[in-house]
Amino acid sequence: MDHSTLATLRDRHPAWRLLASPHAPLVASFLHRVFVLPNVRVMSEADLAEALEDELFALREQVGMDAYPKRAVEYLNDWAAPDRGWLRKFYKPGTDEAQFDLTAATEKAIAWLQSLTERPFVGTESRLLTLFALLEQISAGTEADPIKRVDDLCRKRDELDAEIARILAGDVPLLDDTAVKDRFQQFQQLARELLADFREVEHNFRQLDRKVREKIALWEGAKGALLDEIMGERDAIGDSDQGRSFRAFWDFLMSSRRQEELSERLDQVLALPAVAQLSPEPRTRRVHHDWLEAGEHTQRTVAQLSQQLRRFLDDRAFLENRRILDLLHAIESKALLLREAAPSGALMHIDAMGADVELPLERPLFTPSVKPLLTELALAVGDDDIDTARLFDQIVVDKGRLRSLVQRALRRQPQITLRELLDAEPLRQGLAELVAYLELAHGGEGSDARDCVCAVVDEAVEEPIRWPARNAAGEAVTREARLPRVIFTR
Repeated sequence: MDHSTLATLRDRHPAWRLLASPHAPLVASFLHRVFVLPNVRVMSEADLAEALEDELFALREQVGMDAYPKRAVEYLNDWAAPDRGWLRKFYKPGTDEAQFDLTAATEKAIAWLQSLTERPFVGTESRLLTLFALLEQISAGTEADPIKRVDDLCRKRDELDAEIARILAGDVPLLDDTAVKDRFQQFQQLARELLADFREVEHNFRQLDRKVREKIALWEGAKGALLDEIMGERDAIGDSDQGRSFRAFWDFLMSSRRQEELSERLDQVLALPAVAQLSPEPRTRRVHHDWLEAGEHTQRTVAQLSQQLRRFLDDRAFLENRRILDLLHAIESKALLLREAAPSGALMHIDAMGADVELPLERPLFTPSVKPLLTELALAVGDDDIDTARLFDQIVVDKGRLRSLVQRALRRQPQITLRELLDAEPLRQGLAELVAYLELAHGGEGSDARDCVCAVVDEAVEEPIRWPARNAAGEAVTREARLPRVIFTR
């Protein structure tokens, strides 16, 4: 709690910014009424904006129409902005309607504001007993000597036996009203703090997910190493003190016997006259159900984060998004560097968003193209001597014949290379026929499946293919092509 730490918290912590905001009474009172009191975890933008509009309407009648001039949606977006962080705005999968949730920092600020109100009764005995009981649990749970632990249990047993004997003898000690009020106030405070802890636990899991996504975006190594790193962090958060504590709490609360016991004890305590004088909150009777709902929401959040992370790391999605990640790599790297020290002034300008409206009546009518009219046609007799033999001098490769040759050779042996096949059946049409063989082997796009044969290519071995041909002067020459070994198989 040094000066520099407090200065940083004042500038960056959302709770401090909320307390220093001129709209703090509106923000704190509204969010406390909408989220904290009814223990609401998520609310849609439409419902939250409607509730805020009602709140603003009532406040404008009290303090003036100019007090809060903006619309409710604008206030909600301002409260959810990164420079404030009082609300978390997000979208559920498969929906396009914004959802809002209270942040852990805002709940801390609201709890601190509640602590400023004067209480008619401040109890200290119950807190002392709680502290003493915690110390006793720590001491007993860490004692490694079995003799001492047995002695401690025997002492407690003797005390219980003595208390049972006194009660059976008619000596039944009862808590007075002061002690009852003291303990019930502490129960209410701890119950509210426990509900607030769920938001902080959920926030910590979201921070972990954010760090993991940043690491994925900036990762340059192998994907296997990335998965090991991510899974290690997931296991680390689950095995941390917070993770183990939350898991133990959840296992304890999920017991049906514990739920029934809590319900019975709450009904018994709330029926006491001393507790009724404190005017307990209406939701106190079902506070254990609120714990279950909050814990279940946290569990769902963690499951959704894990599912989104698995989809993000899916092989196909990873390959499809790799180019996008490469293009955004430099932008994200600079953004992460600027997150802690934002530049002053305008960083960039973006044109205002708008829709291009094209009315049907603004489209021009169809205008037929003007066709030339031939009014006079005179054909002149040509006298040029043109050799039309080239029109018929075309090379057409019969792929069916080549396929038959390959199949005939495979009847005699399980496999044959292209060179062995050409040694037995030389090329008749030169390079065009060789290309046809390669097309049969590869089965490229646009080729008929009936024309394809099974073949593999050995890139490690290079074979020369030779065939006789004639050059431009009509002289006999030998052409050669070097290509990887092609093996036809059955």
